[in-house]
Amino acid sequence: MPRPLGELEDAVMTRVWKWNRPVTVREVLEDLQQERSIAYTTVMTVLDNLHQKGWVRREAEGRAYRYEAVSTRAAYSAALMNDAWSQSDNPAAALVAFFGMMSEEQRVALSDAVRMVQGPEPRAPEAVERPPAPGPSGENPAADGDASGR
Repeated sequence: MPRPLGELEDAVMTRVWKWNRPVTVREVLEDLQQERSIAYTTVMTVLDNLHQKGWVRREAEGRAYRYEAVSTRAAYSAALMNDAWSQSDNPAAALVAFFGMMSEEQRVALSDAVRMVQGPEPRAPEAVERPPAPGPSGENPAADGDASGR
């Protein structure tokens, strides 16, 4: 199960996930510098650590690397939720508490997700036409096509 990413790791991975393409240290650095003061070597170390942990793969490009996410942010979030839920001694109570924290928008998203996982509603079986029940004499009056029973 994945460990939660640290704050800086998450900030770097957010860019990698958002751009959804191989990125350089320089690209991530320039974007992060819009929010905070950070050194090139720090971003390089974080991306190297993420590579060592299996979060990104890298490909050499000249003297640098291009980094690409191994999985999606959604998969990461799902793995964290699954890990947290599986550690509960009462999974049902944990889910009830979690649902209680959700906004209405999140509950709608959850309902949509459950419908997607379950697939389309099964159709009701077609009504099967049955012959009429036998009459008092035990004969089936409609068997010979004569509704009068003759």
